[in-house]
Amino acid sequence: MDELGSAPHTGGNGATPRPRLEDVAARVGLSTASVSLVLRGIAGPSERTRQRVLKAAAELGYRPDRTASALASRRSRLLGVMVDVHSAFQAELVEHLHTAAEEVGYDLVLSTQTRTRDERTAVETLLAFRCEALILLGPVAPASVLADLDRKAPVVCVGRRITGAALDVVRSADDDGVGQIVDHLVRLGHRAIAYVDGGKGVIATDRRRGYRNAMRRHGLDEQIRILHGDLTEEAGEKAARYLLDSGDLPTAVVAYNDRSAIGLLTAFRGAGVDVPGAVSIAGYDDDALSRLSCFSLTTVSQEAEEQARQAVTAVVERLDQGRATPREIVLAPSLVVRGTTTNPH
Repeated sequence: MDELGSAPHTGGNGATPRPRLEDVAARVGLSTASVSLVLRGIAGPSERTRQRVLKAAAELGYRPDRTASALASRRSRLLGVMVDVHSAFQAELVEHLHTAAEEVGYDLVLSTQTRTRDERTAVETLLAFRCEALILLGPVAPASVLADLDRKAPVVCVGRRITGAALDVVRSADDDGVGQIVDHLVRLGHRAIAYVDGGKGVIATDRRRGYRNAMRRHGLDEQIRILHGDLTEEAGEKAARYLLDSGDLPTAVVAYNDRSAIGLLTAFRGAGVDVPGAVSIAGYDDDALSRLSCFSLTTVSQEAEEQARQAVTAVVERLDQGRATPREIVLAPSLVVRGTTTNPH
């Protein structure tokens, strides 16, 4: 058995033997020890060597035997990821996390939040699978609970600002992102700009503050209008119906996230309101749905791929490099202008 546990085996009926570590080493002309270092994401080999090894492993279809490796090393090399099953943006994050983790010799275990399955249950499942570290996407638990969890396994919180606890955080500057949307709308000539809120969480608080600050910065204090909402399409539809019933339509509406914005868009168009002719709409997240031509939603990108890369890097620093000091990585969000915003008519 090799260092990563890829024991050769042959399936029944003369199946092709599973590629071994030795096969990858022979393909690139290196020792199995060097190849093992690359595939486990350990520093040492040059970038050129790393790329050669990864290319050869991919061409051969080499996959380490995780179970045997864990038994040999007493490590699972599994990273636990908590994900909201309803979030298209978090699903995209998971895709990028898989890629980043595989590049450094780790794999992911996913545990979902649903309407009937809370954060605590999702996290307990990850710990039961012997995950070495936890990557929590948009957690809502108090900072003290997350700090206690970090004492069981290194925790990286993705997407949420944490105060009052020494934890690793990777997030985008949510207040700045919403501010960029308001700036864009003001440049187009909008003044009556409403905001559909996202609830009580930390992320919602930051985005709401970004809206208020941007409106005040443009001297639009009296135009501030915040409507109750949450993370769902239904919240956007409800906000649209409220605005339609009020008889006082703003010229633009900013939603907490893309899901809420799509709810707004659907309800307005269903009521015969021209978007963006009569009302401009903007969301937040730049998830997969926002890019579809039927929505073409103006939104804010949180740089999902970079967030995933930074989260995995933080985990590797904790597990393999001995870093103990917590880090916060704050990425600059970027405005993505599409077809749902234009000059007010």
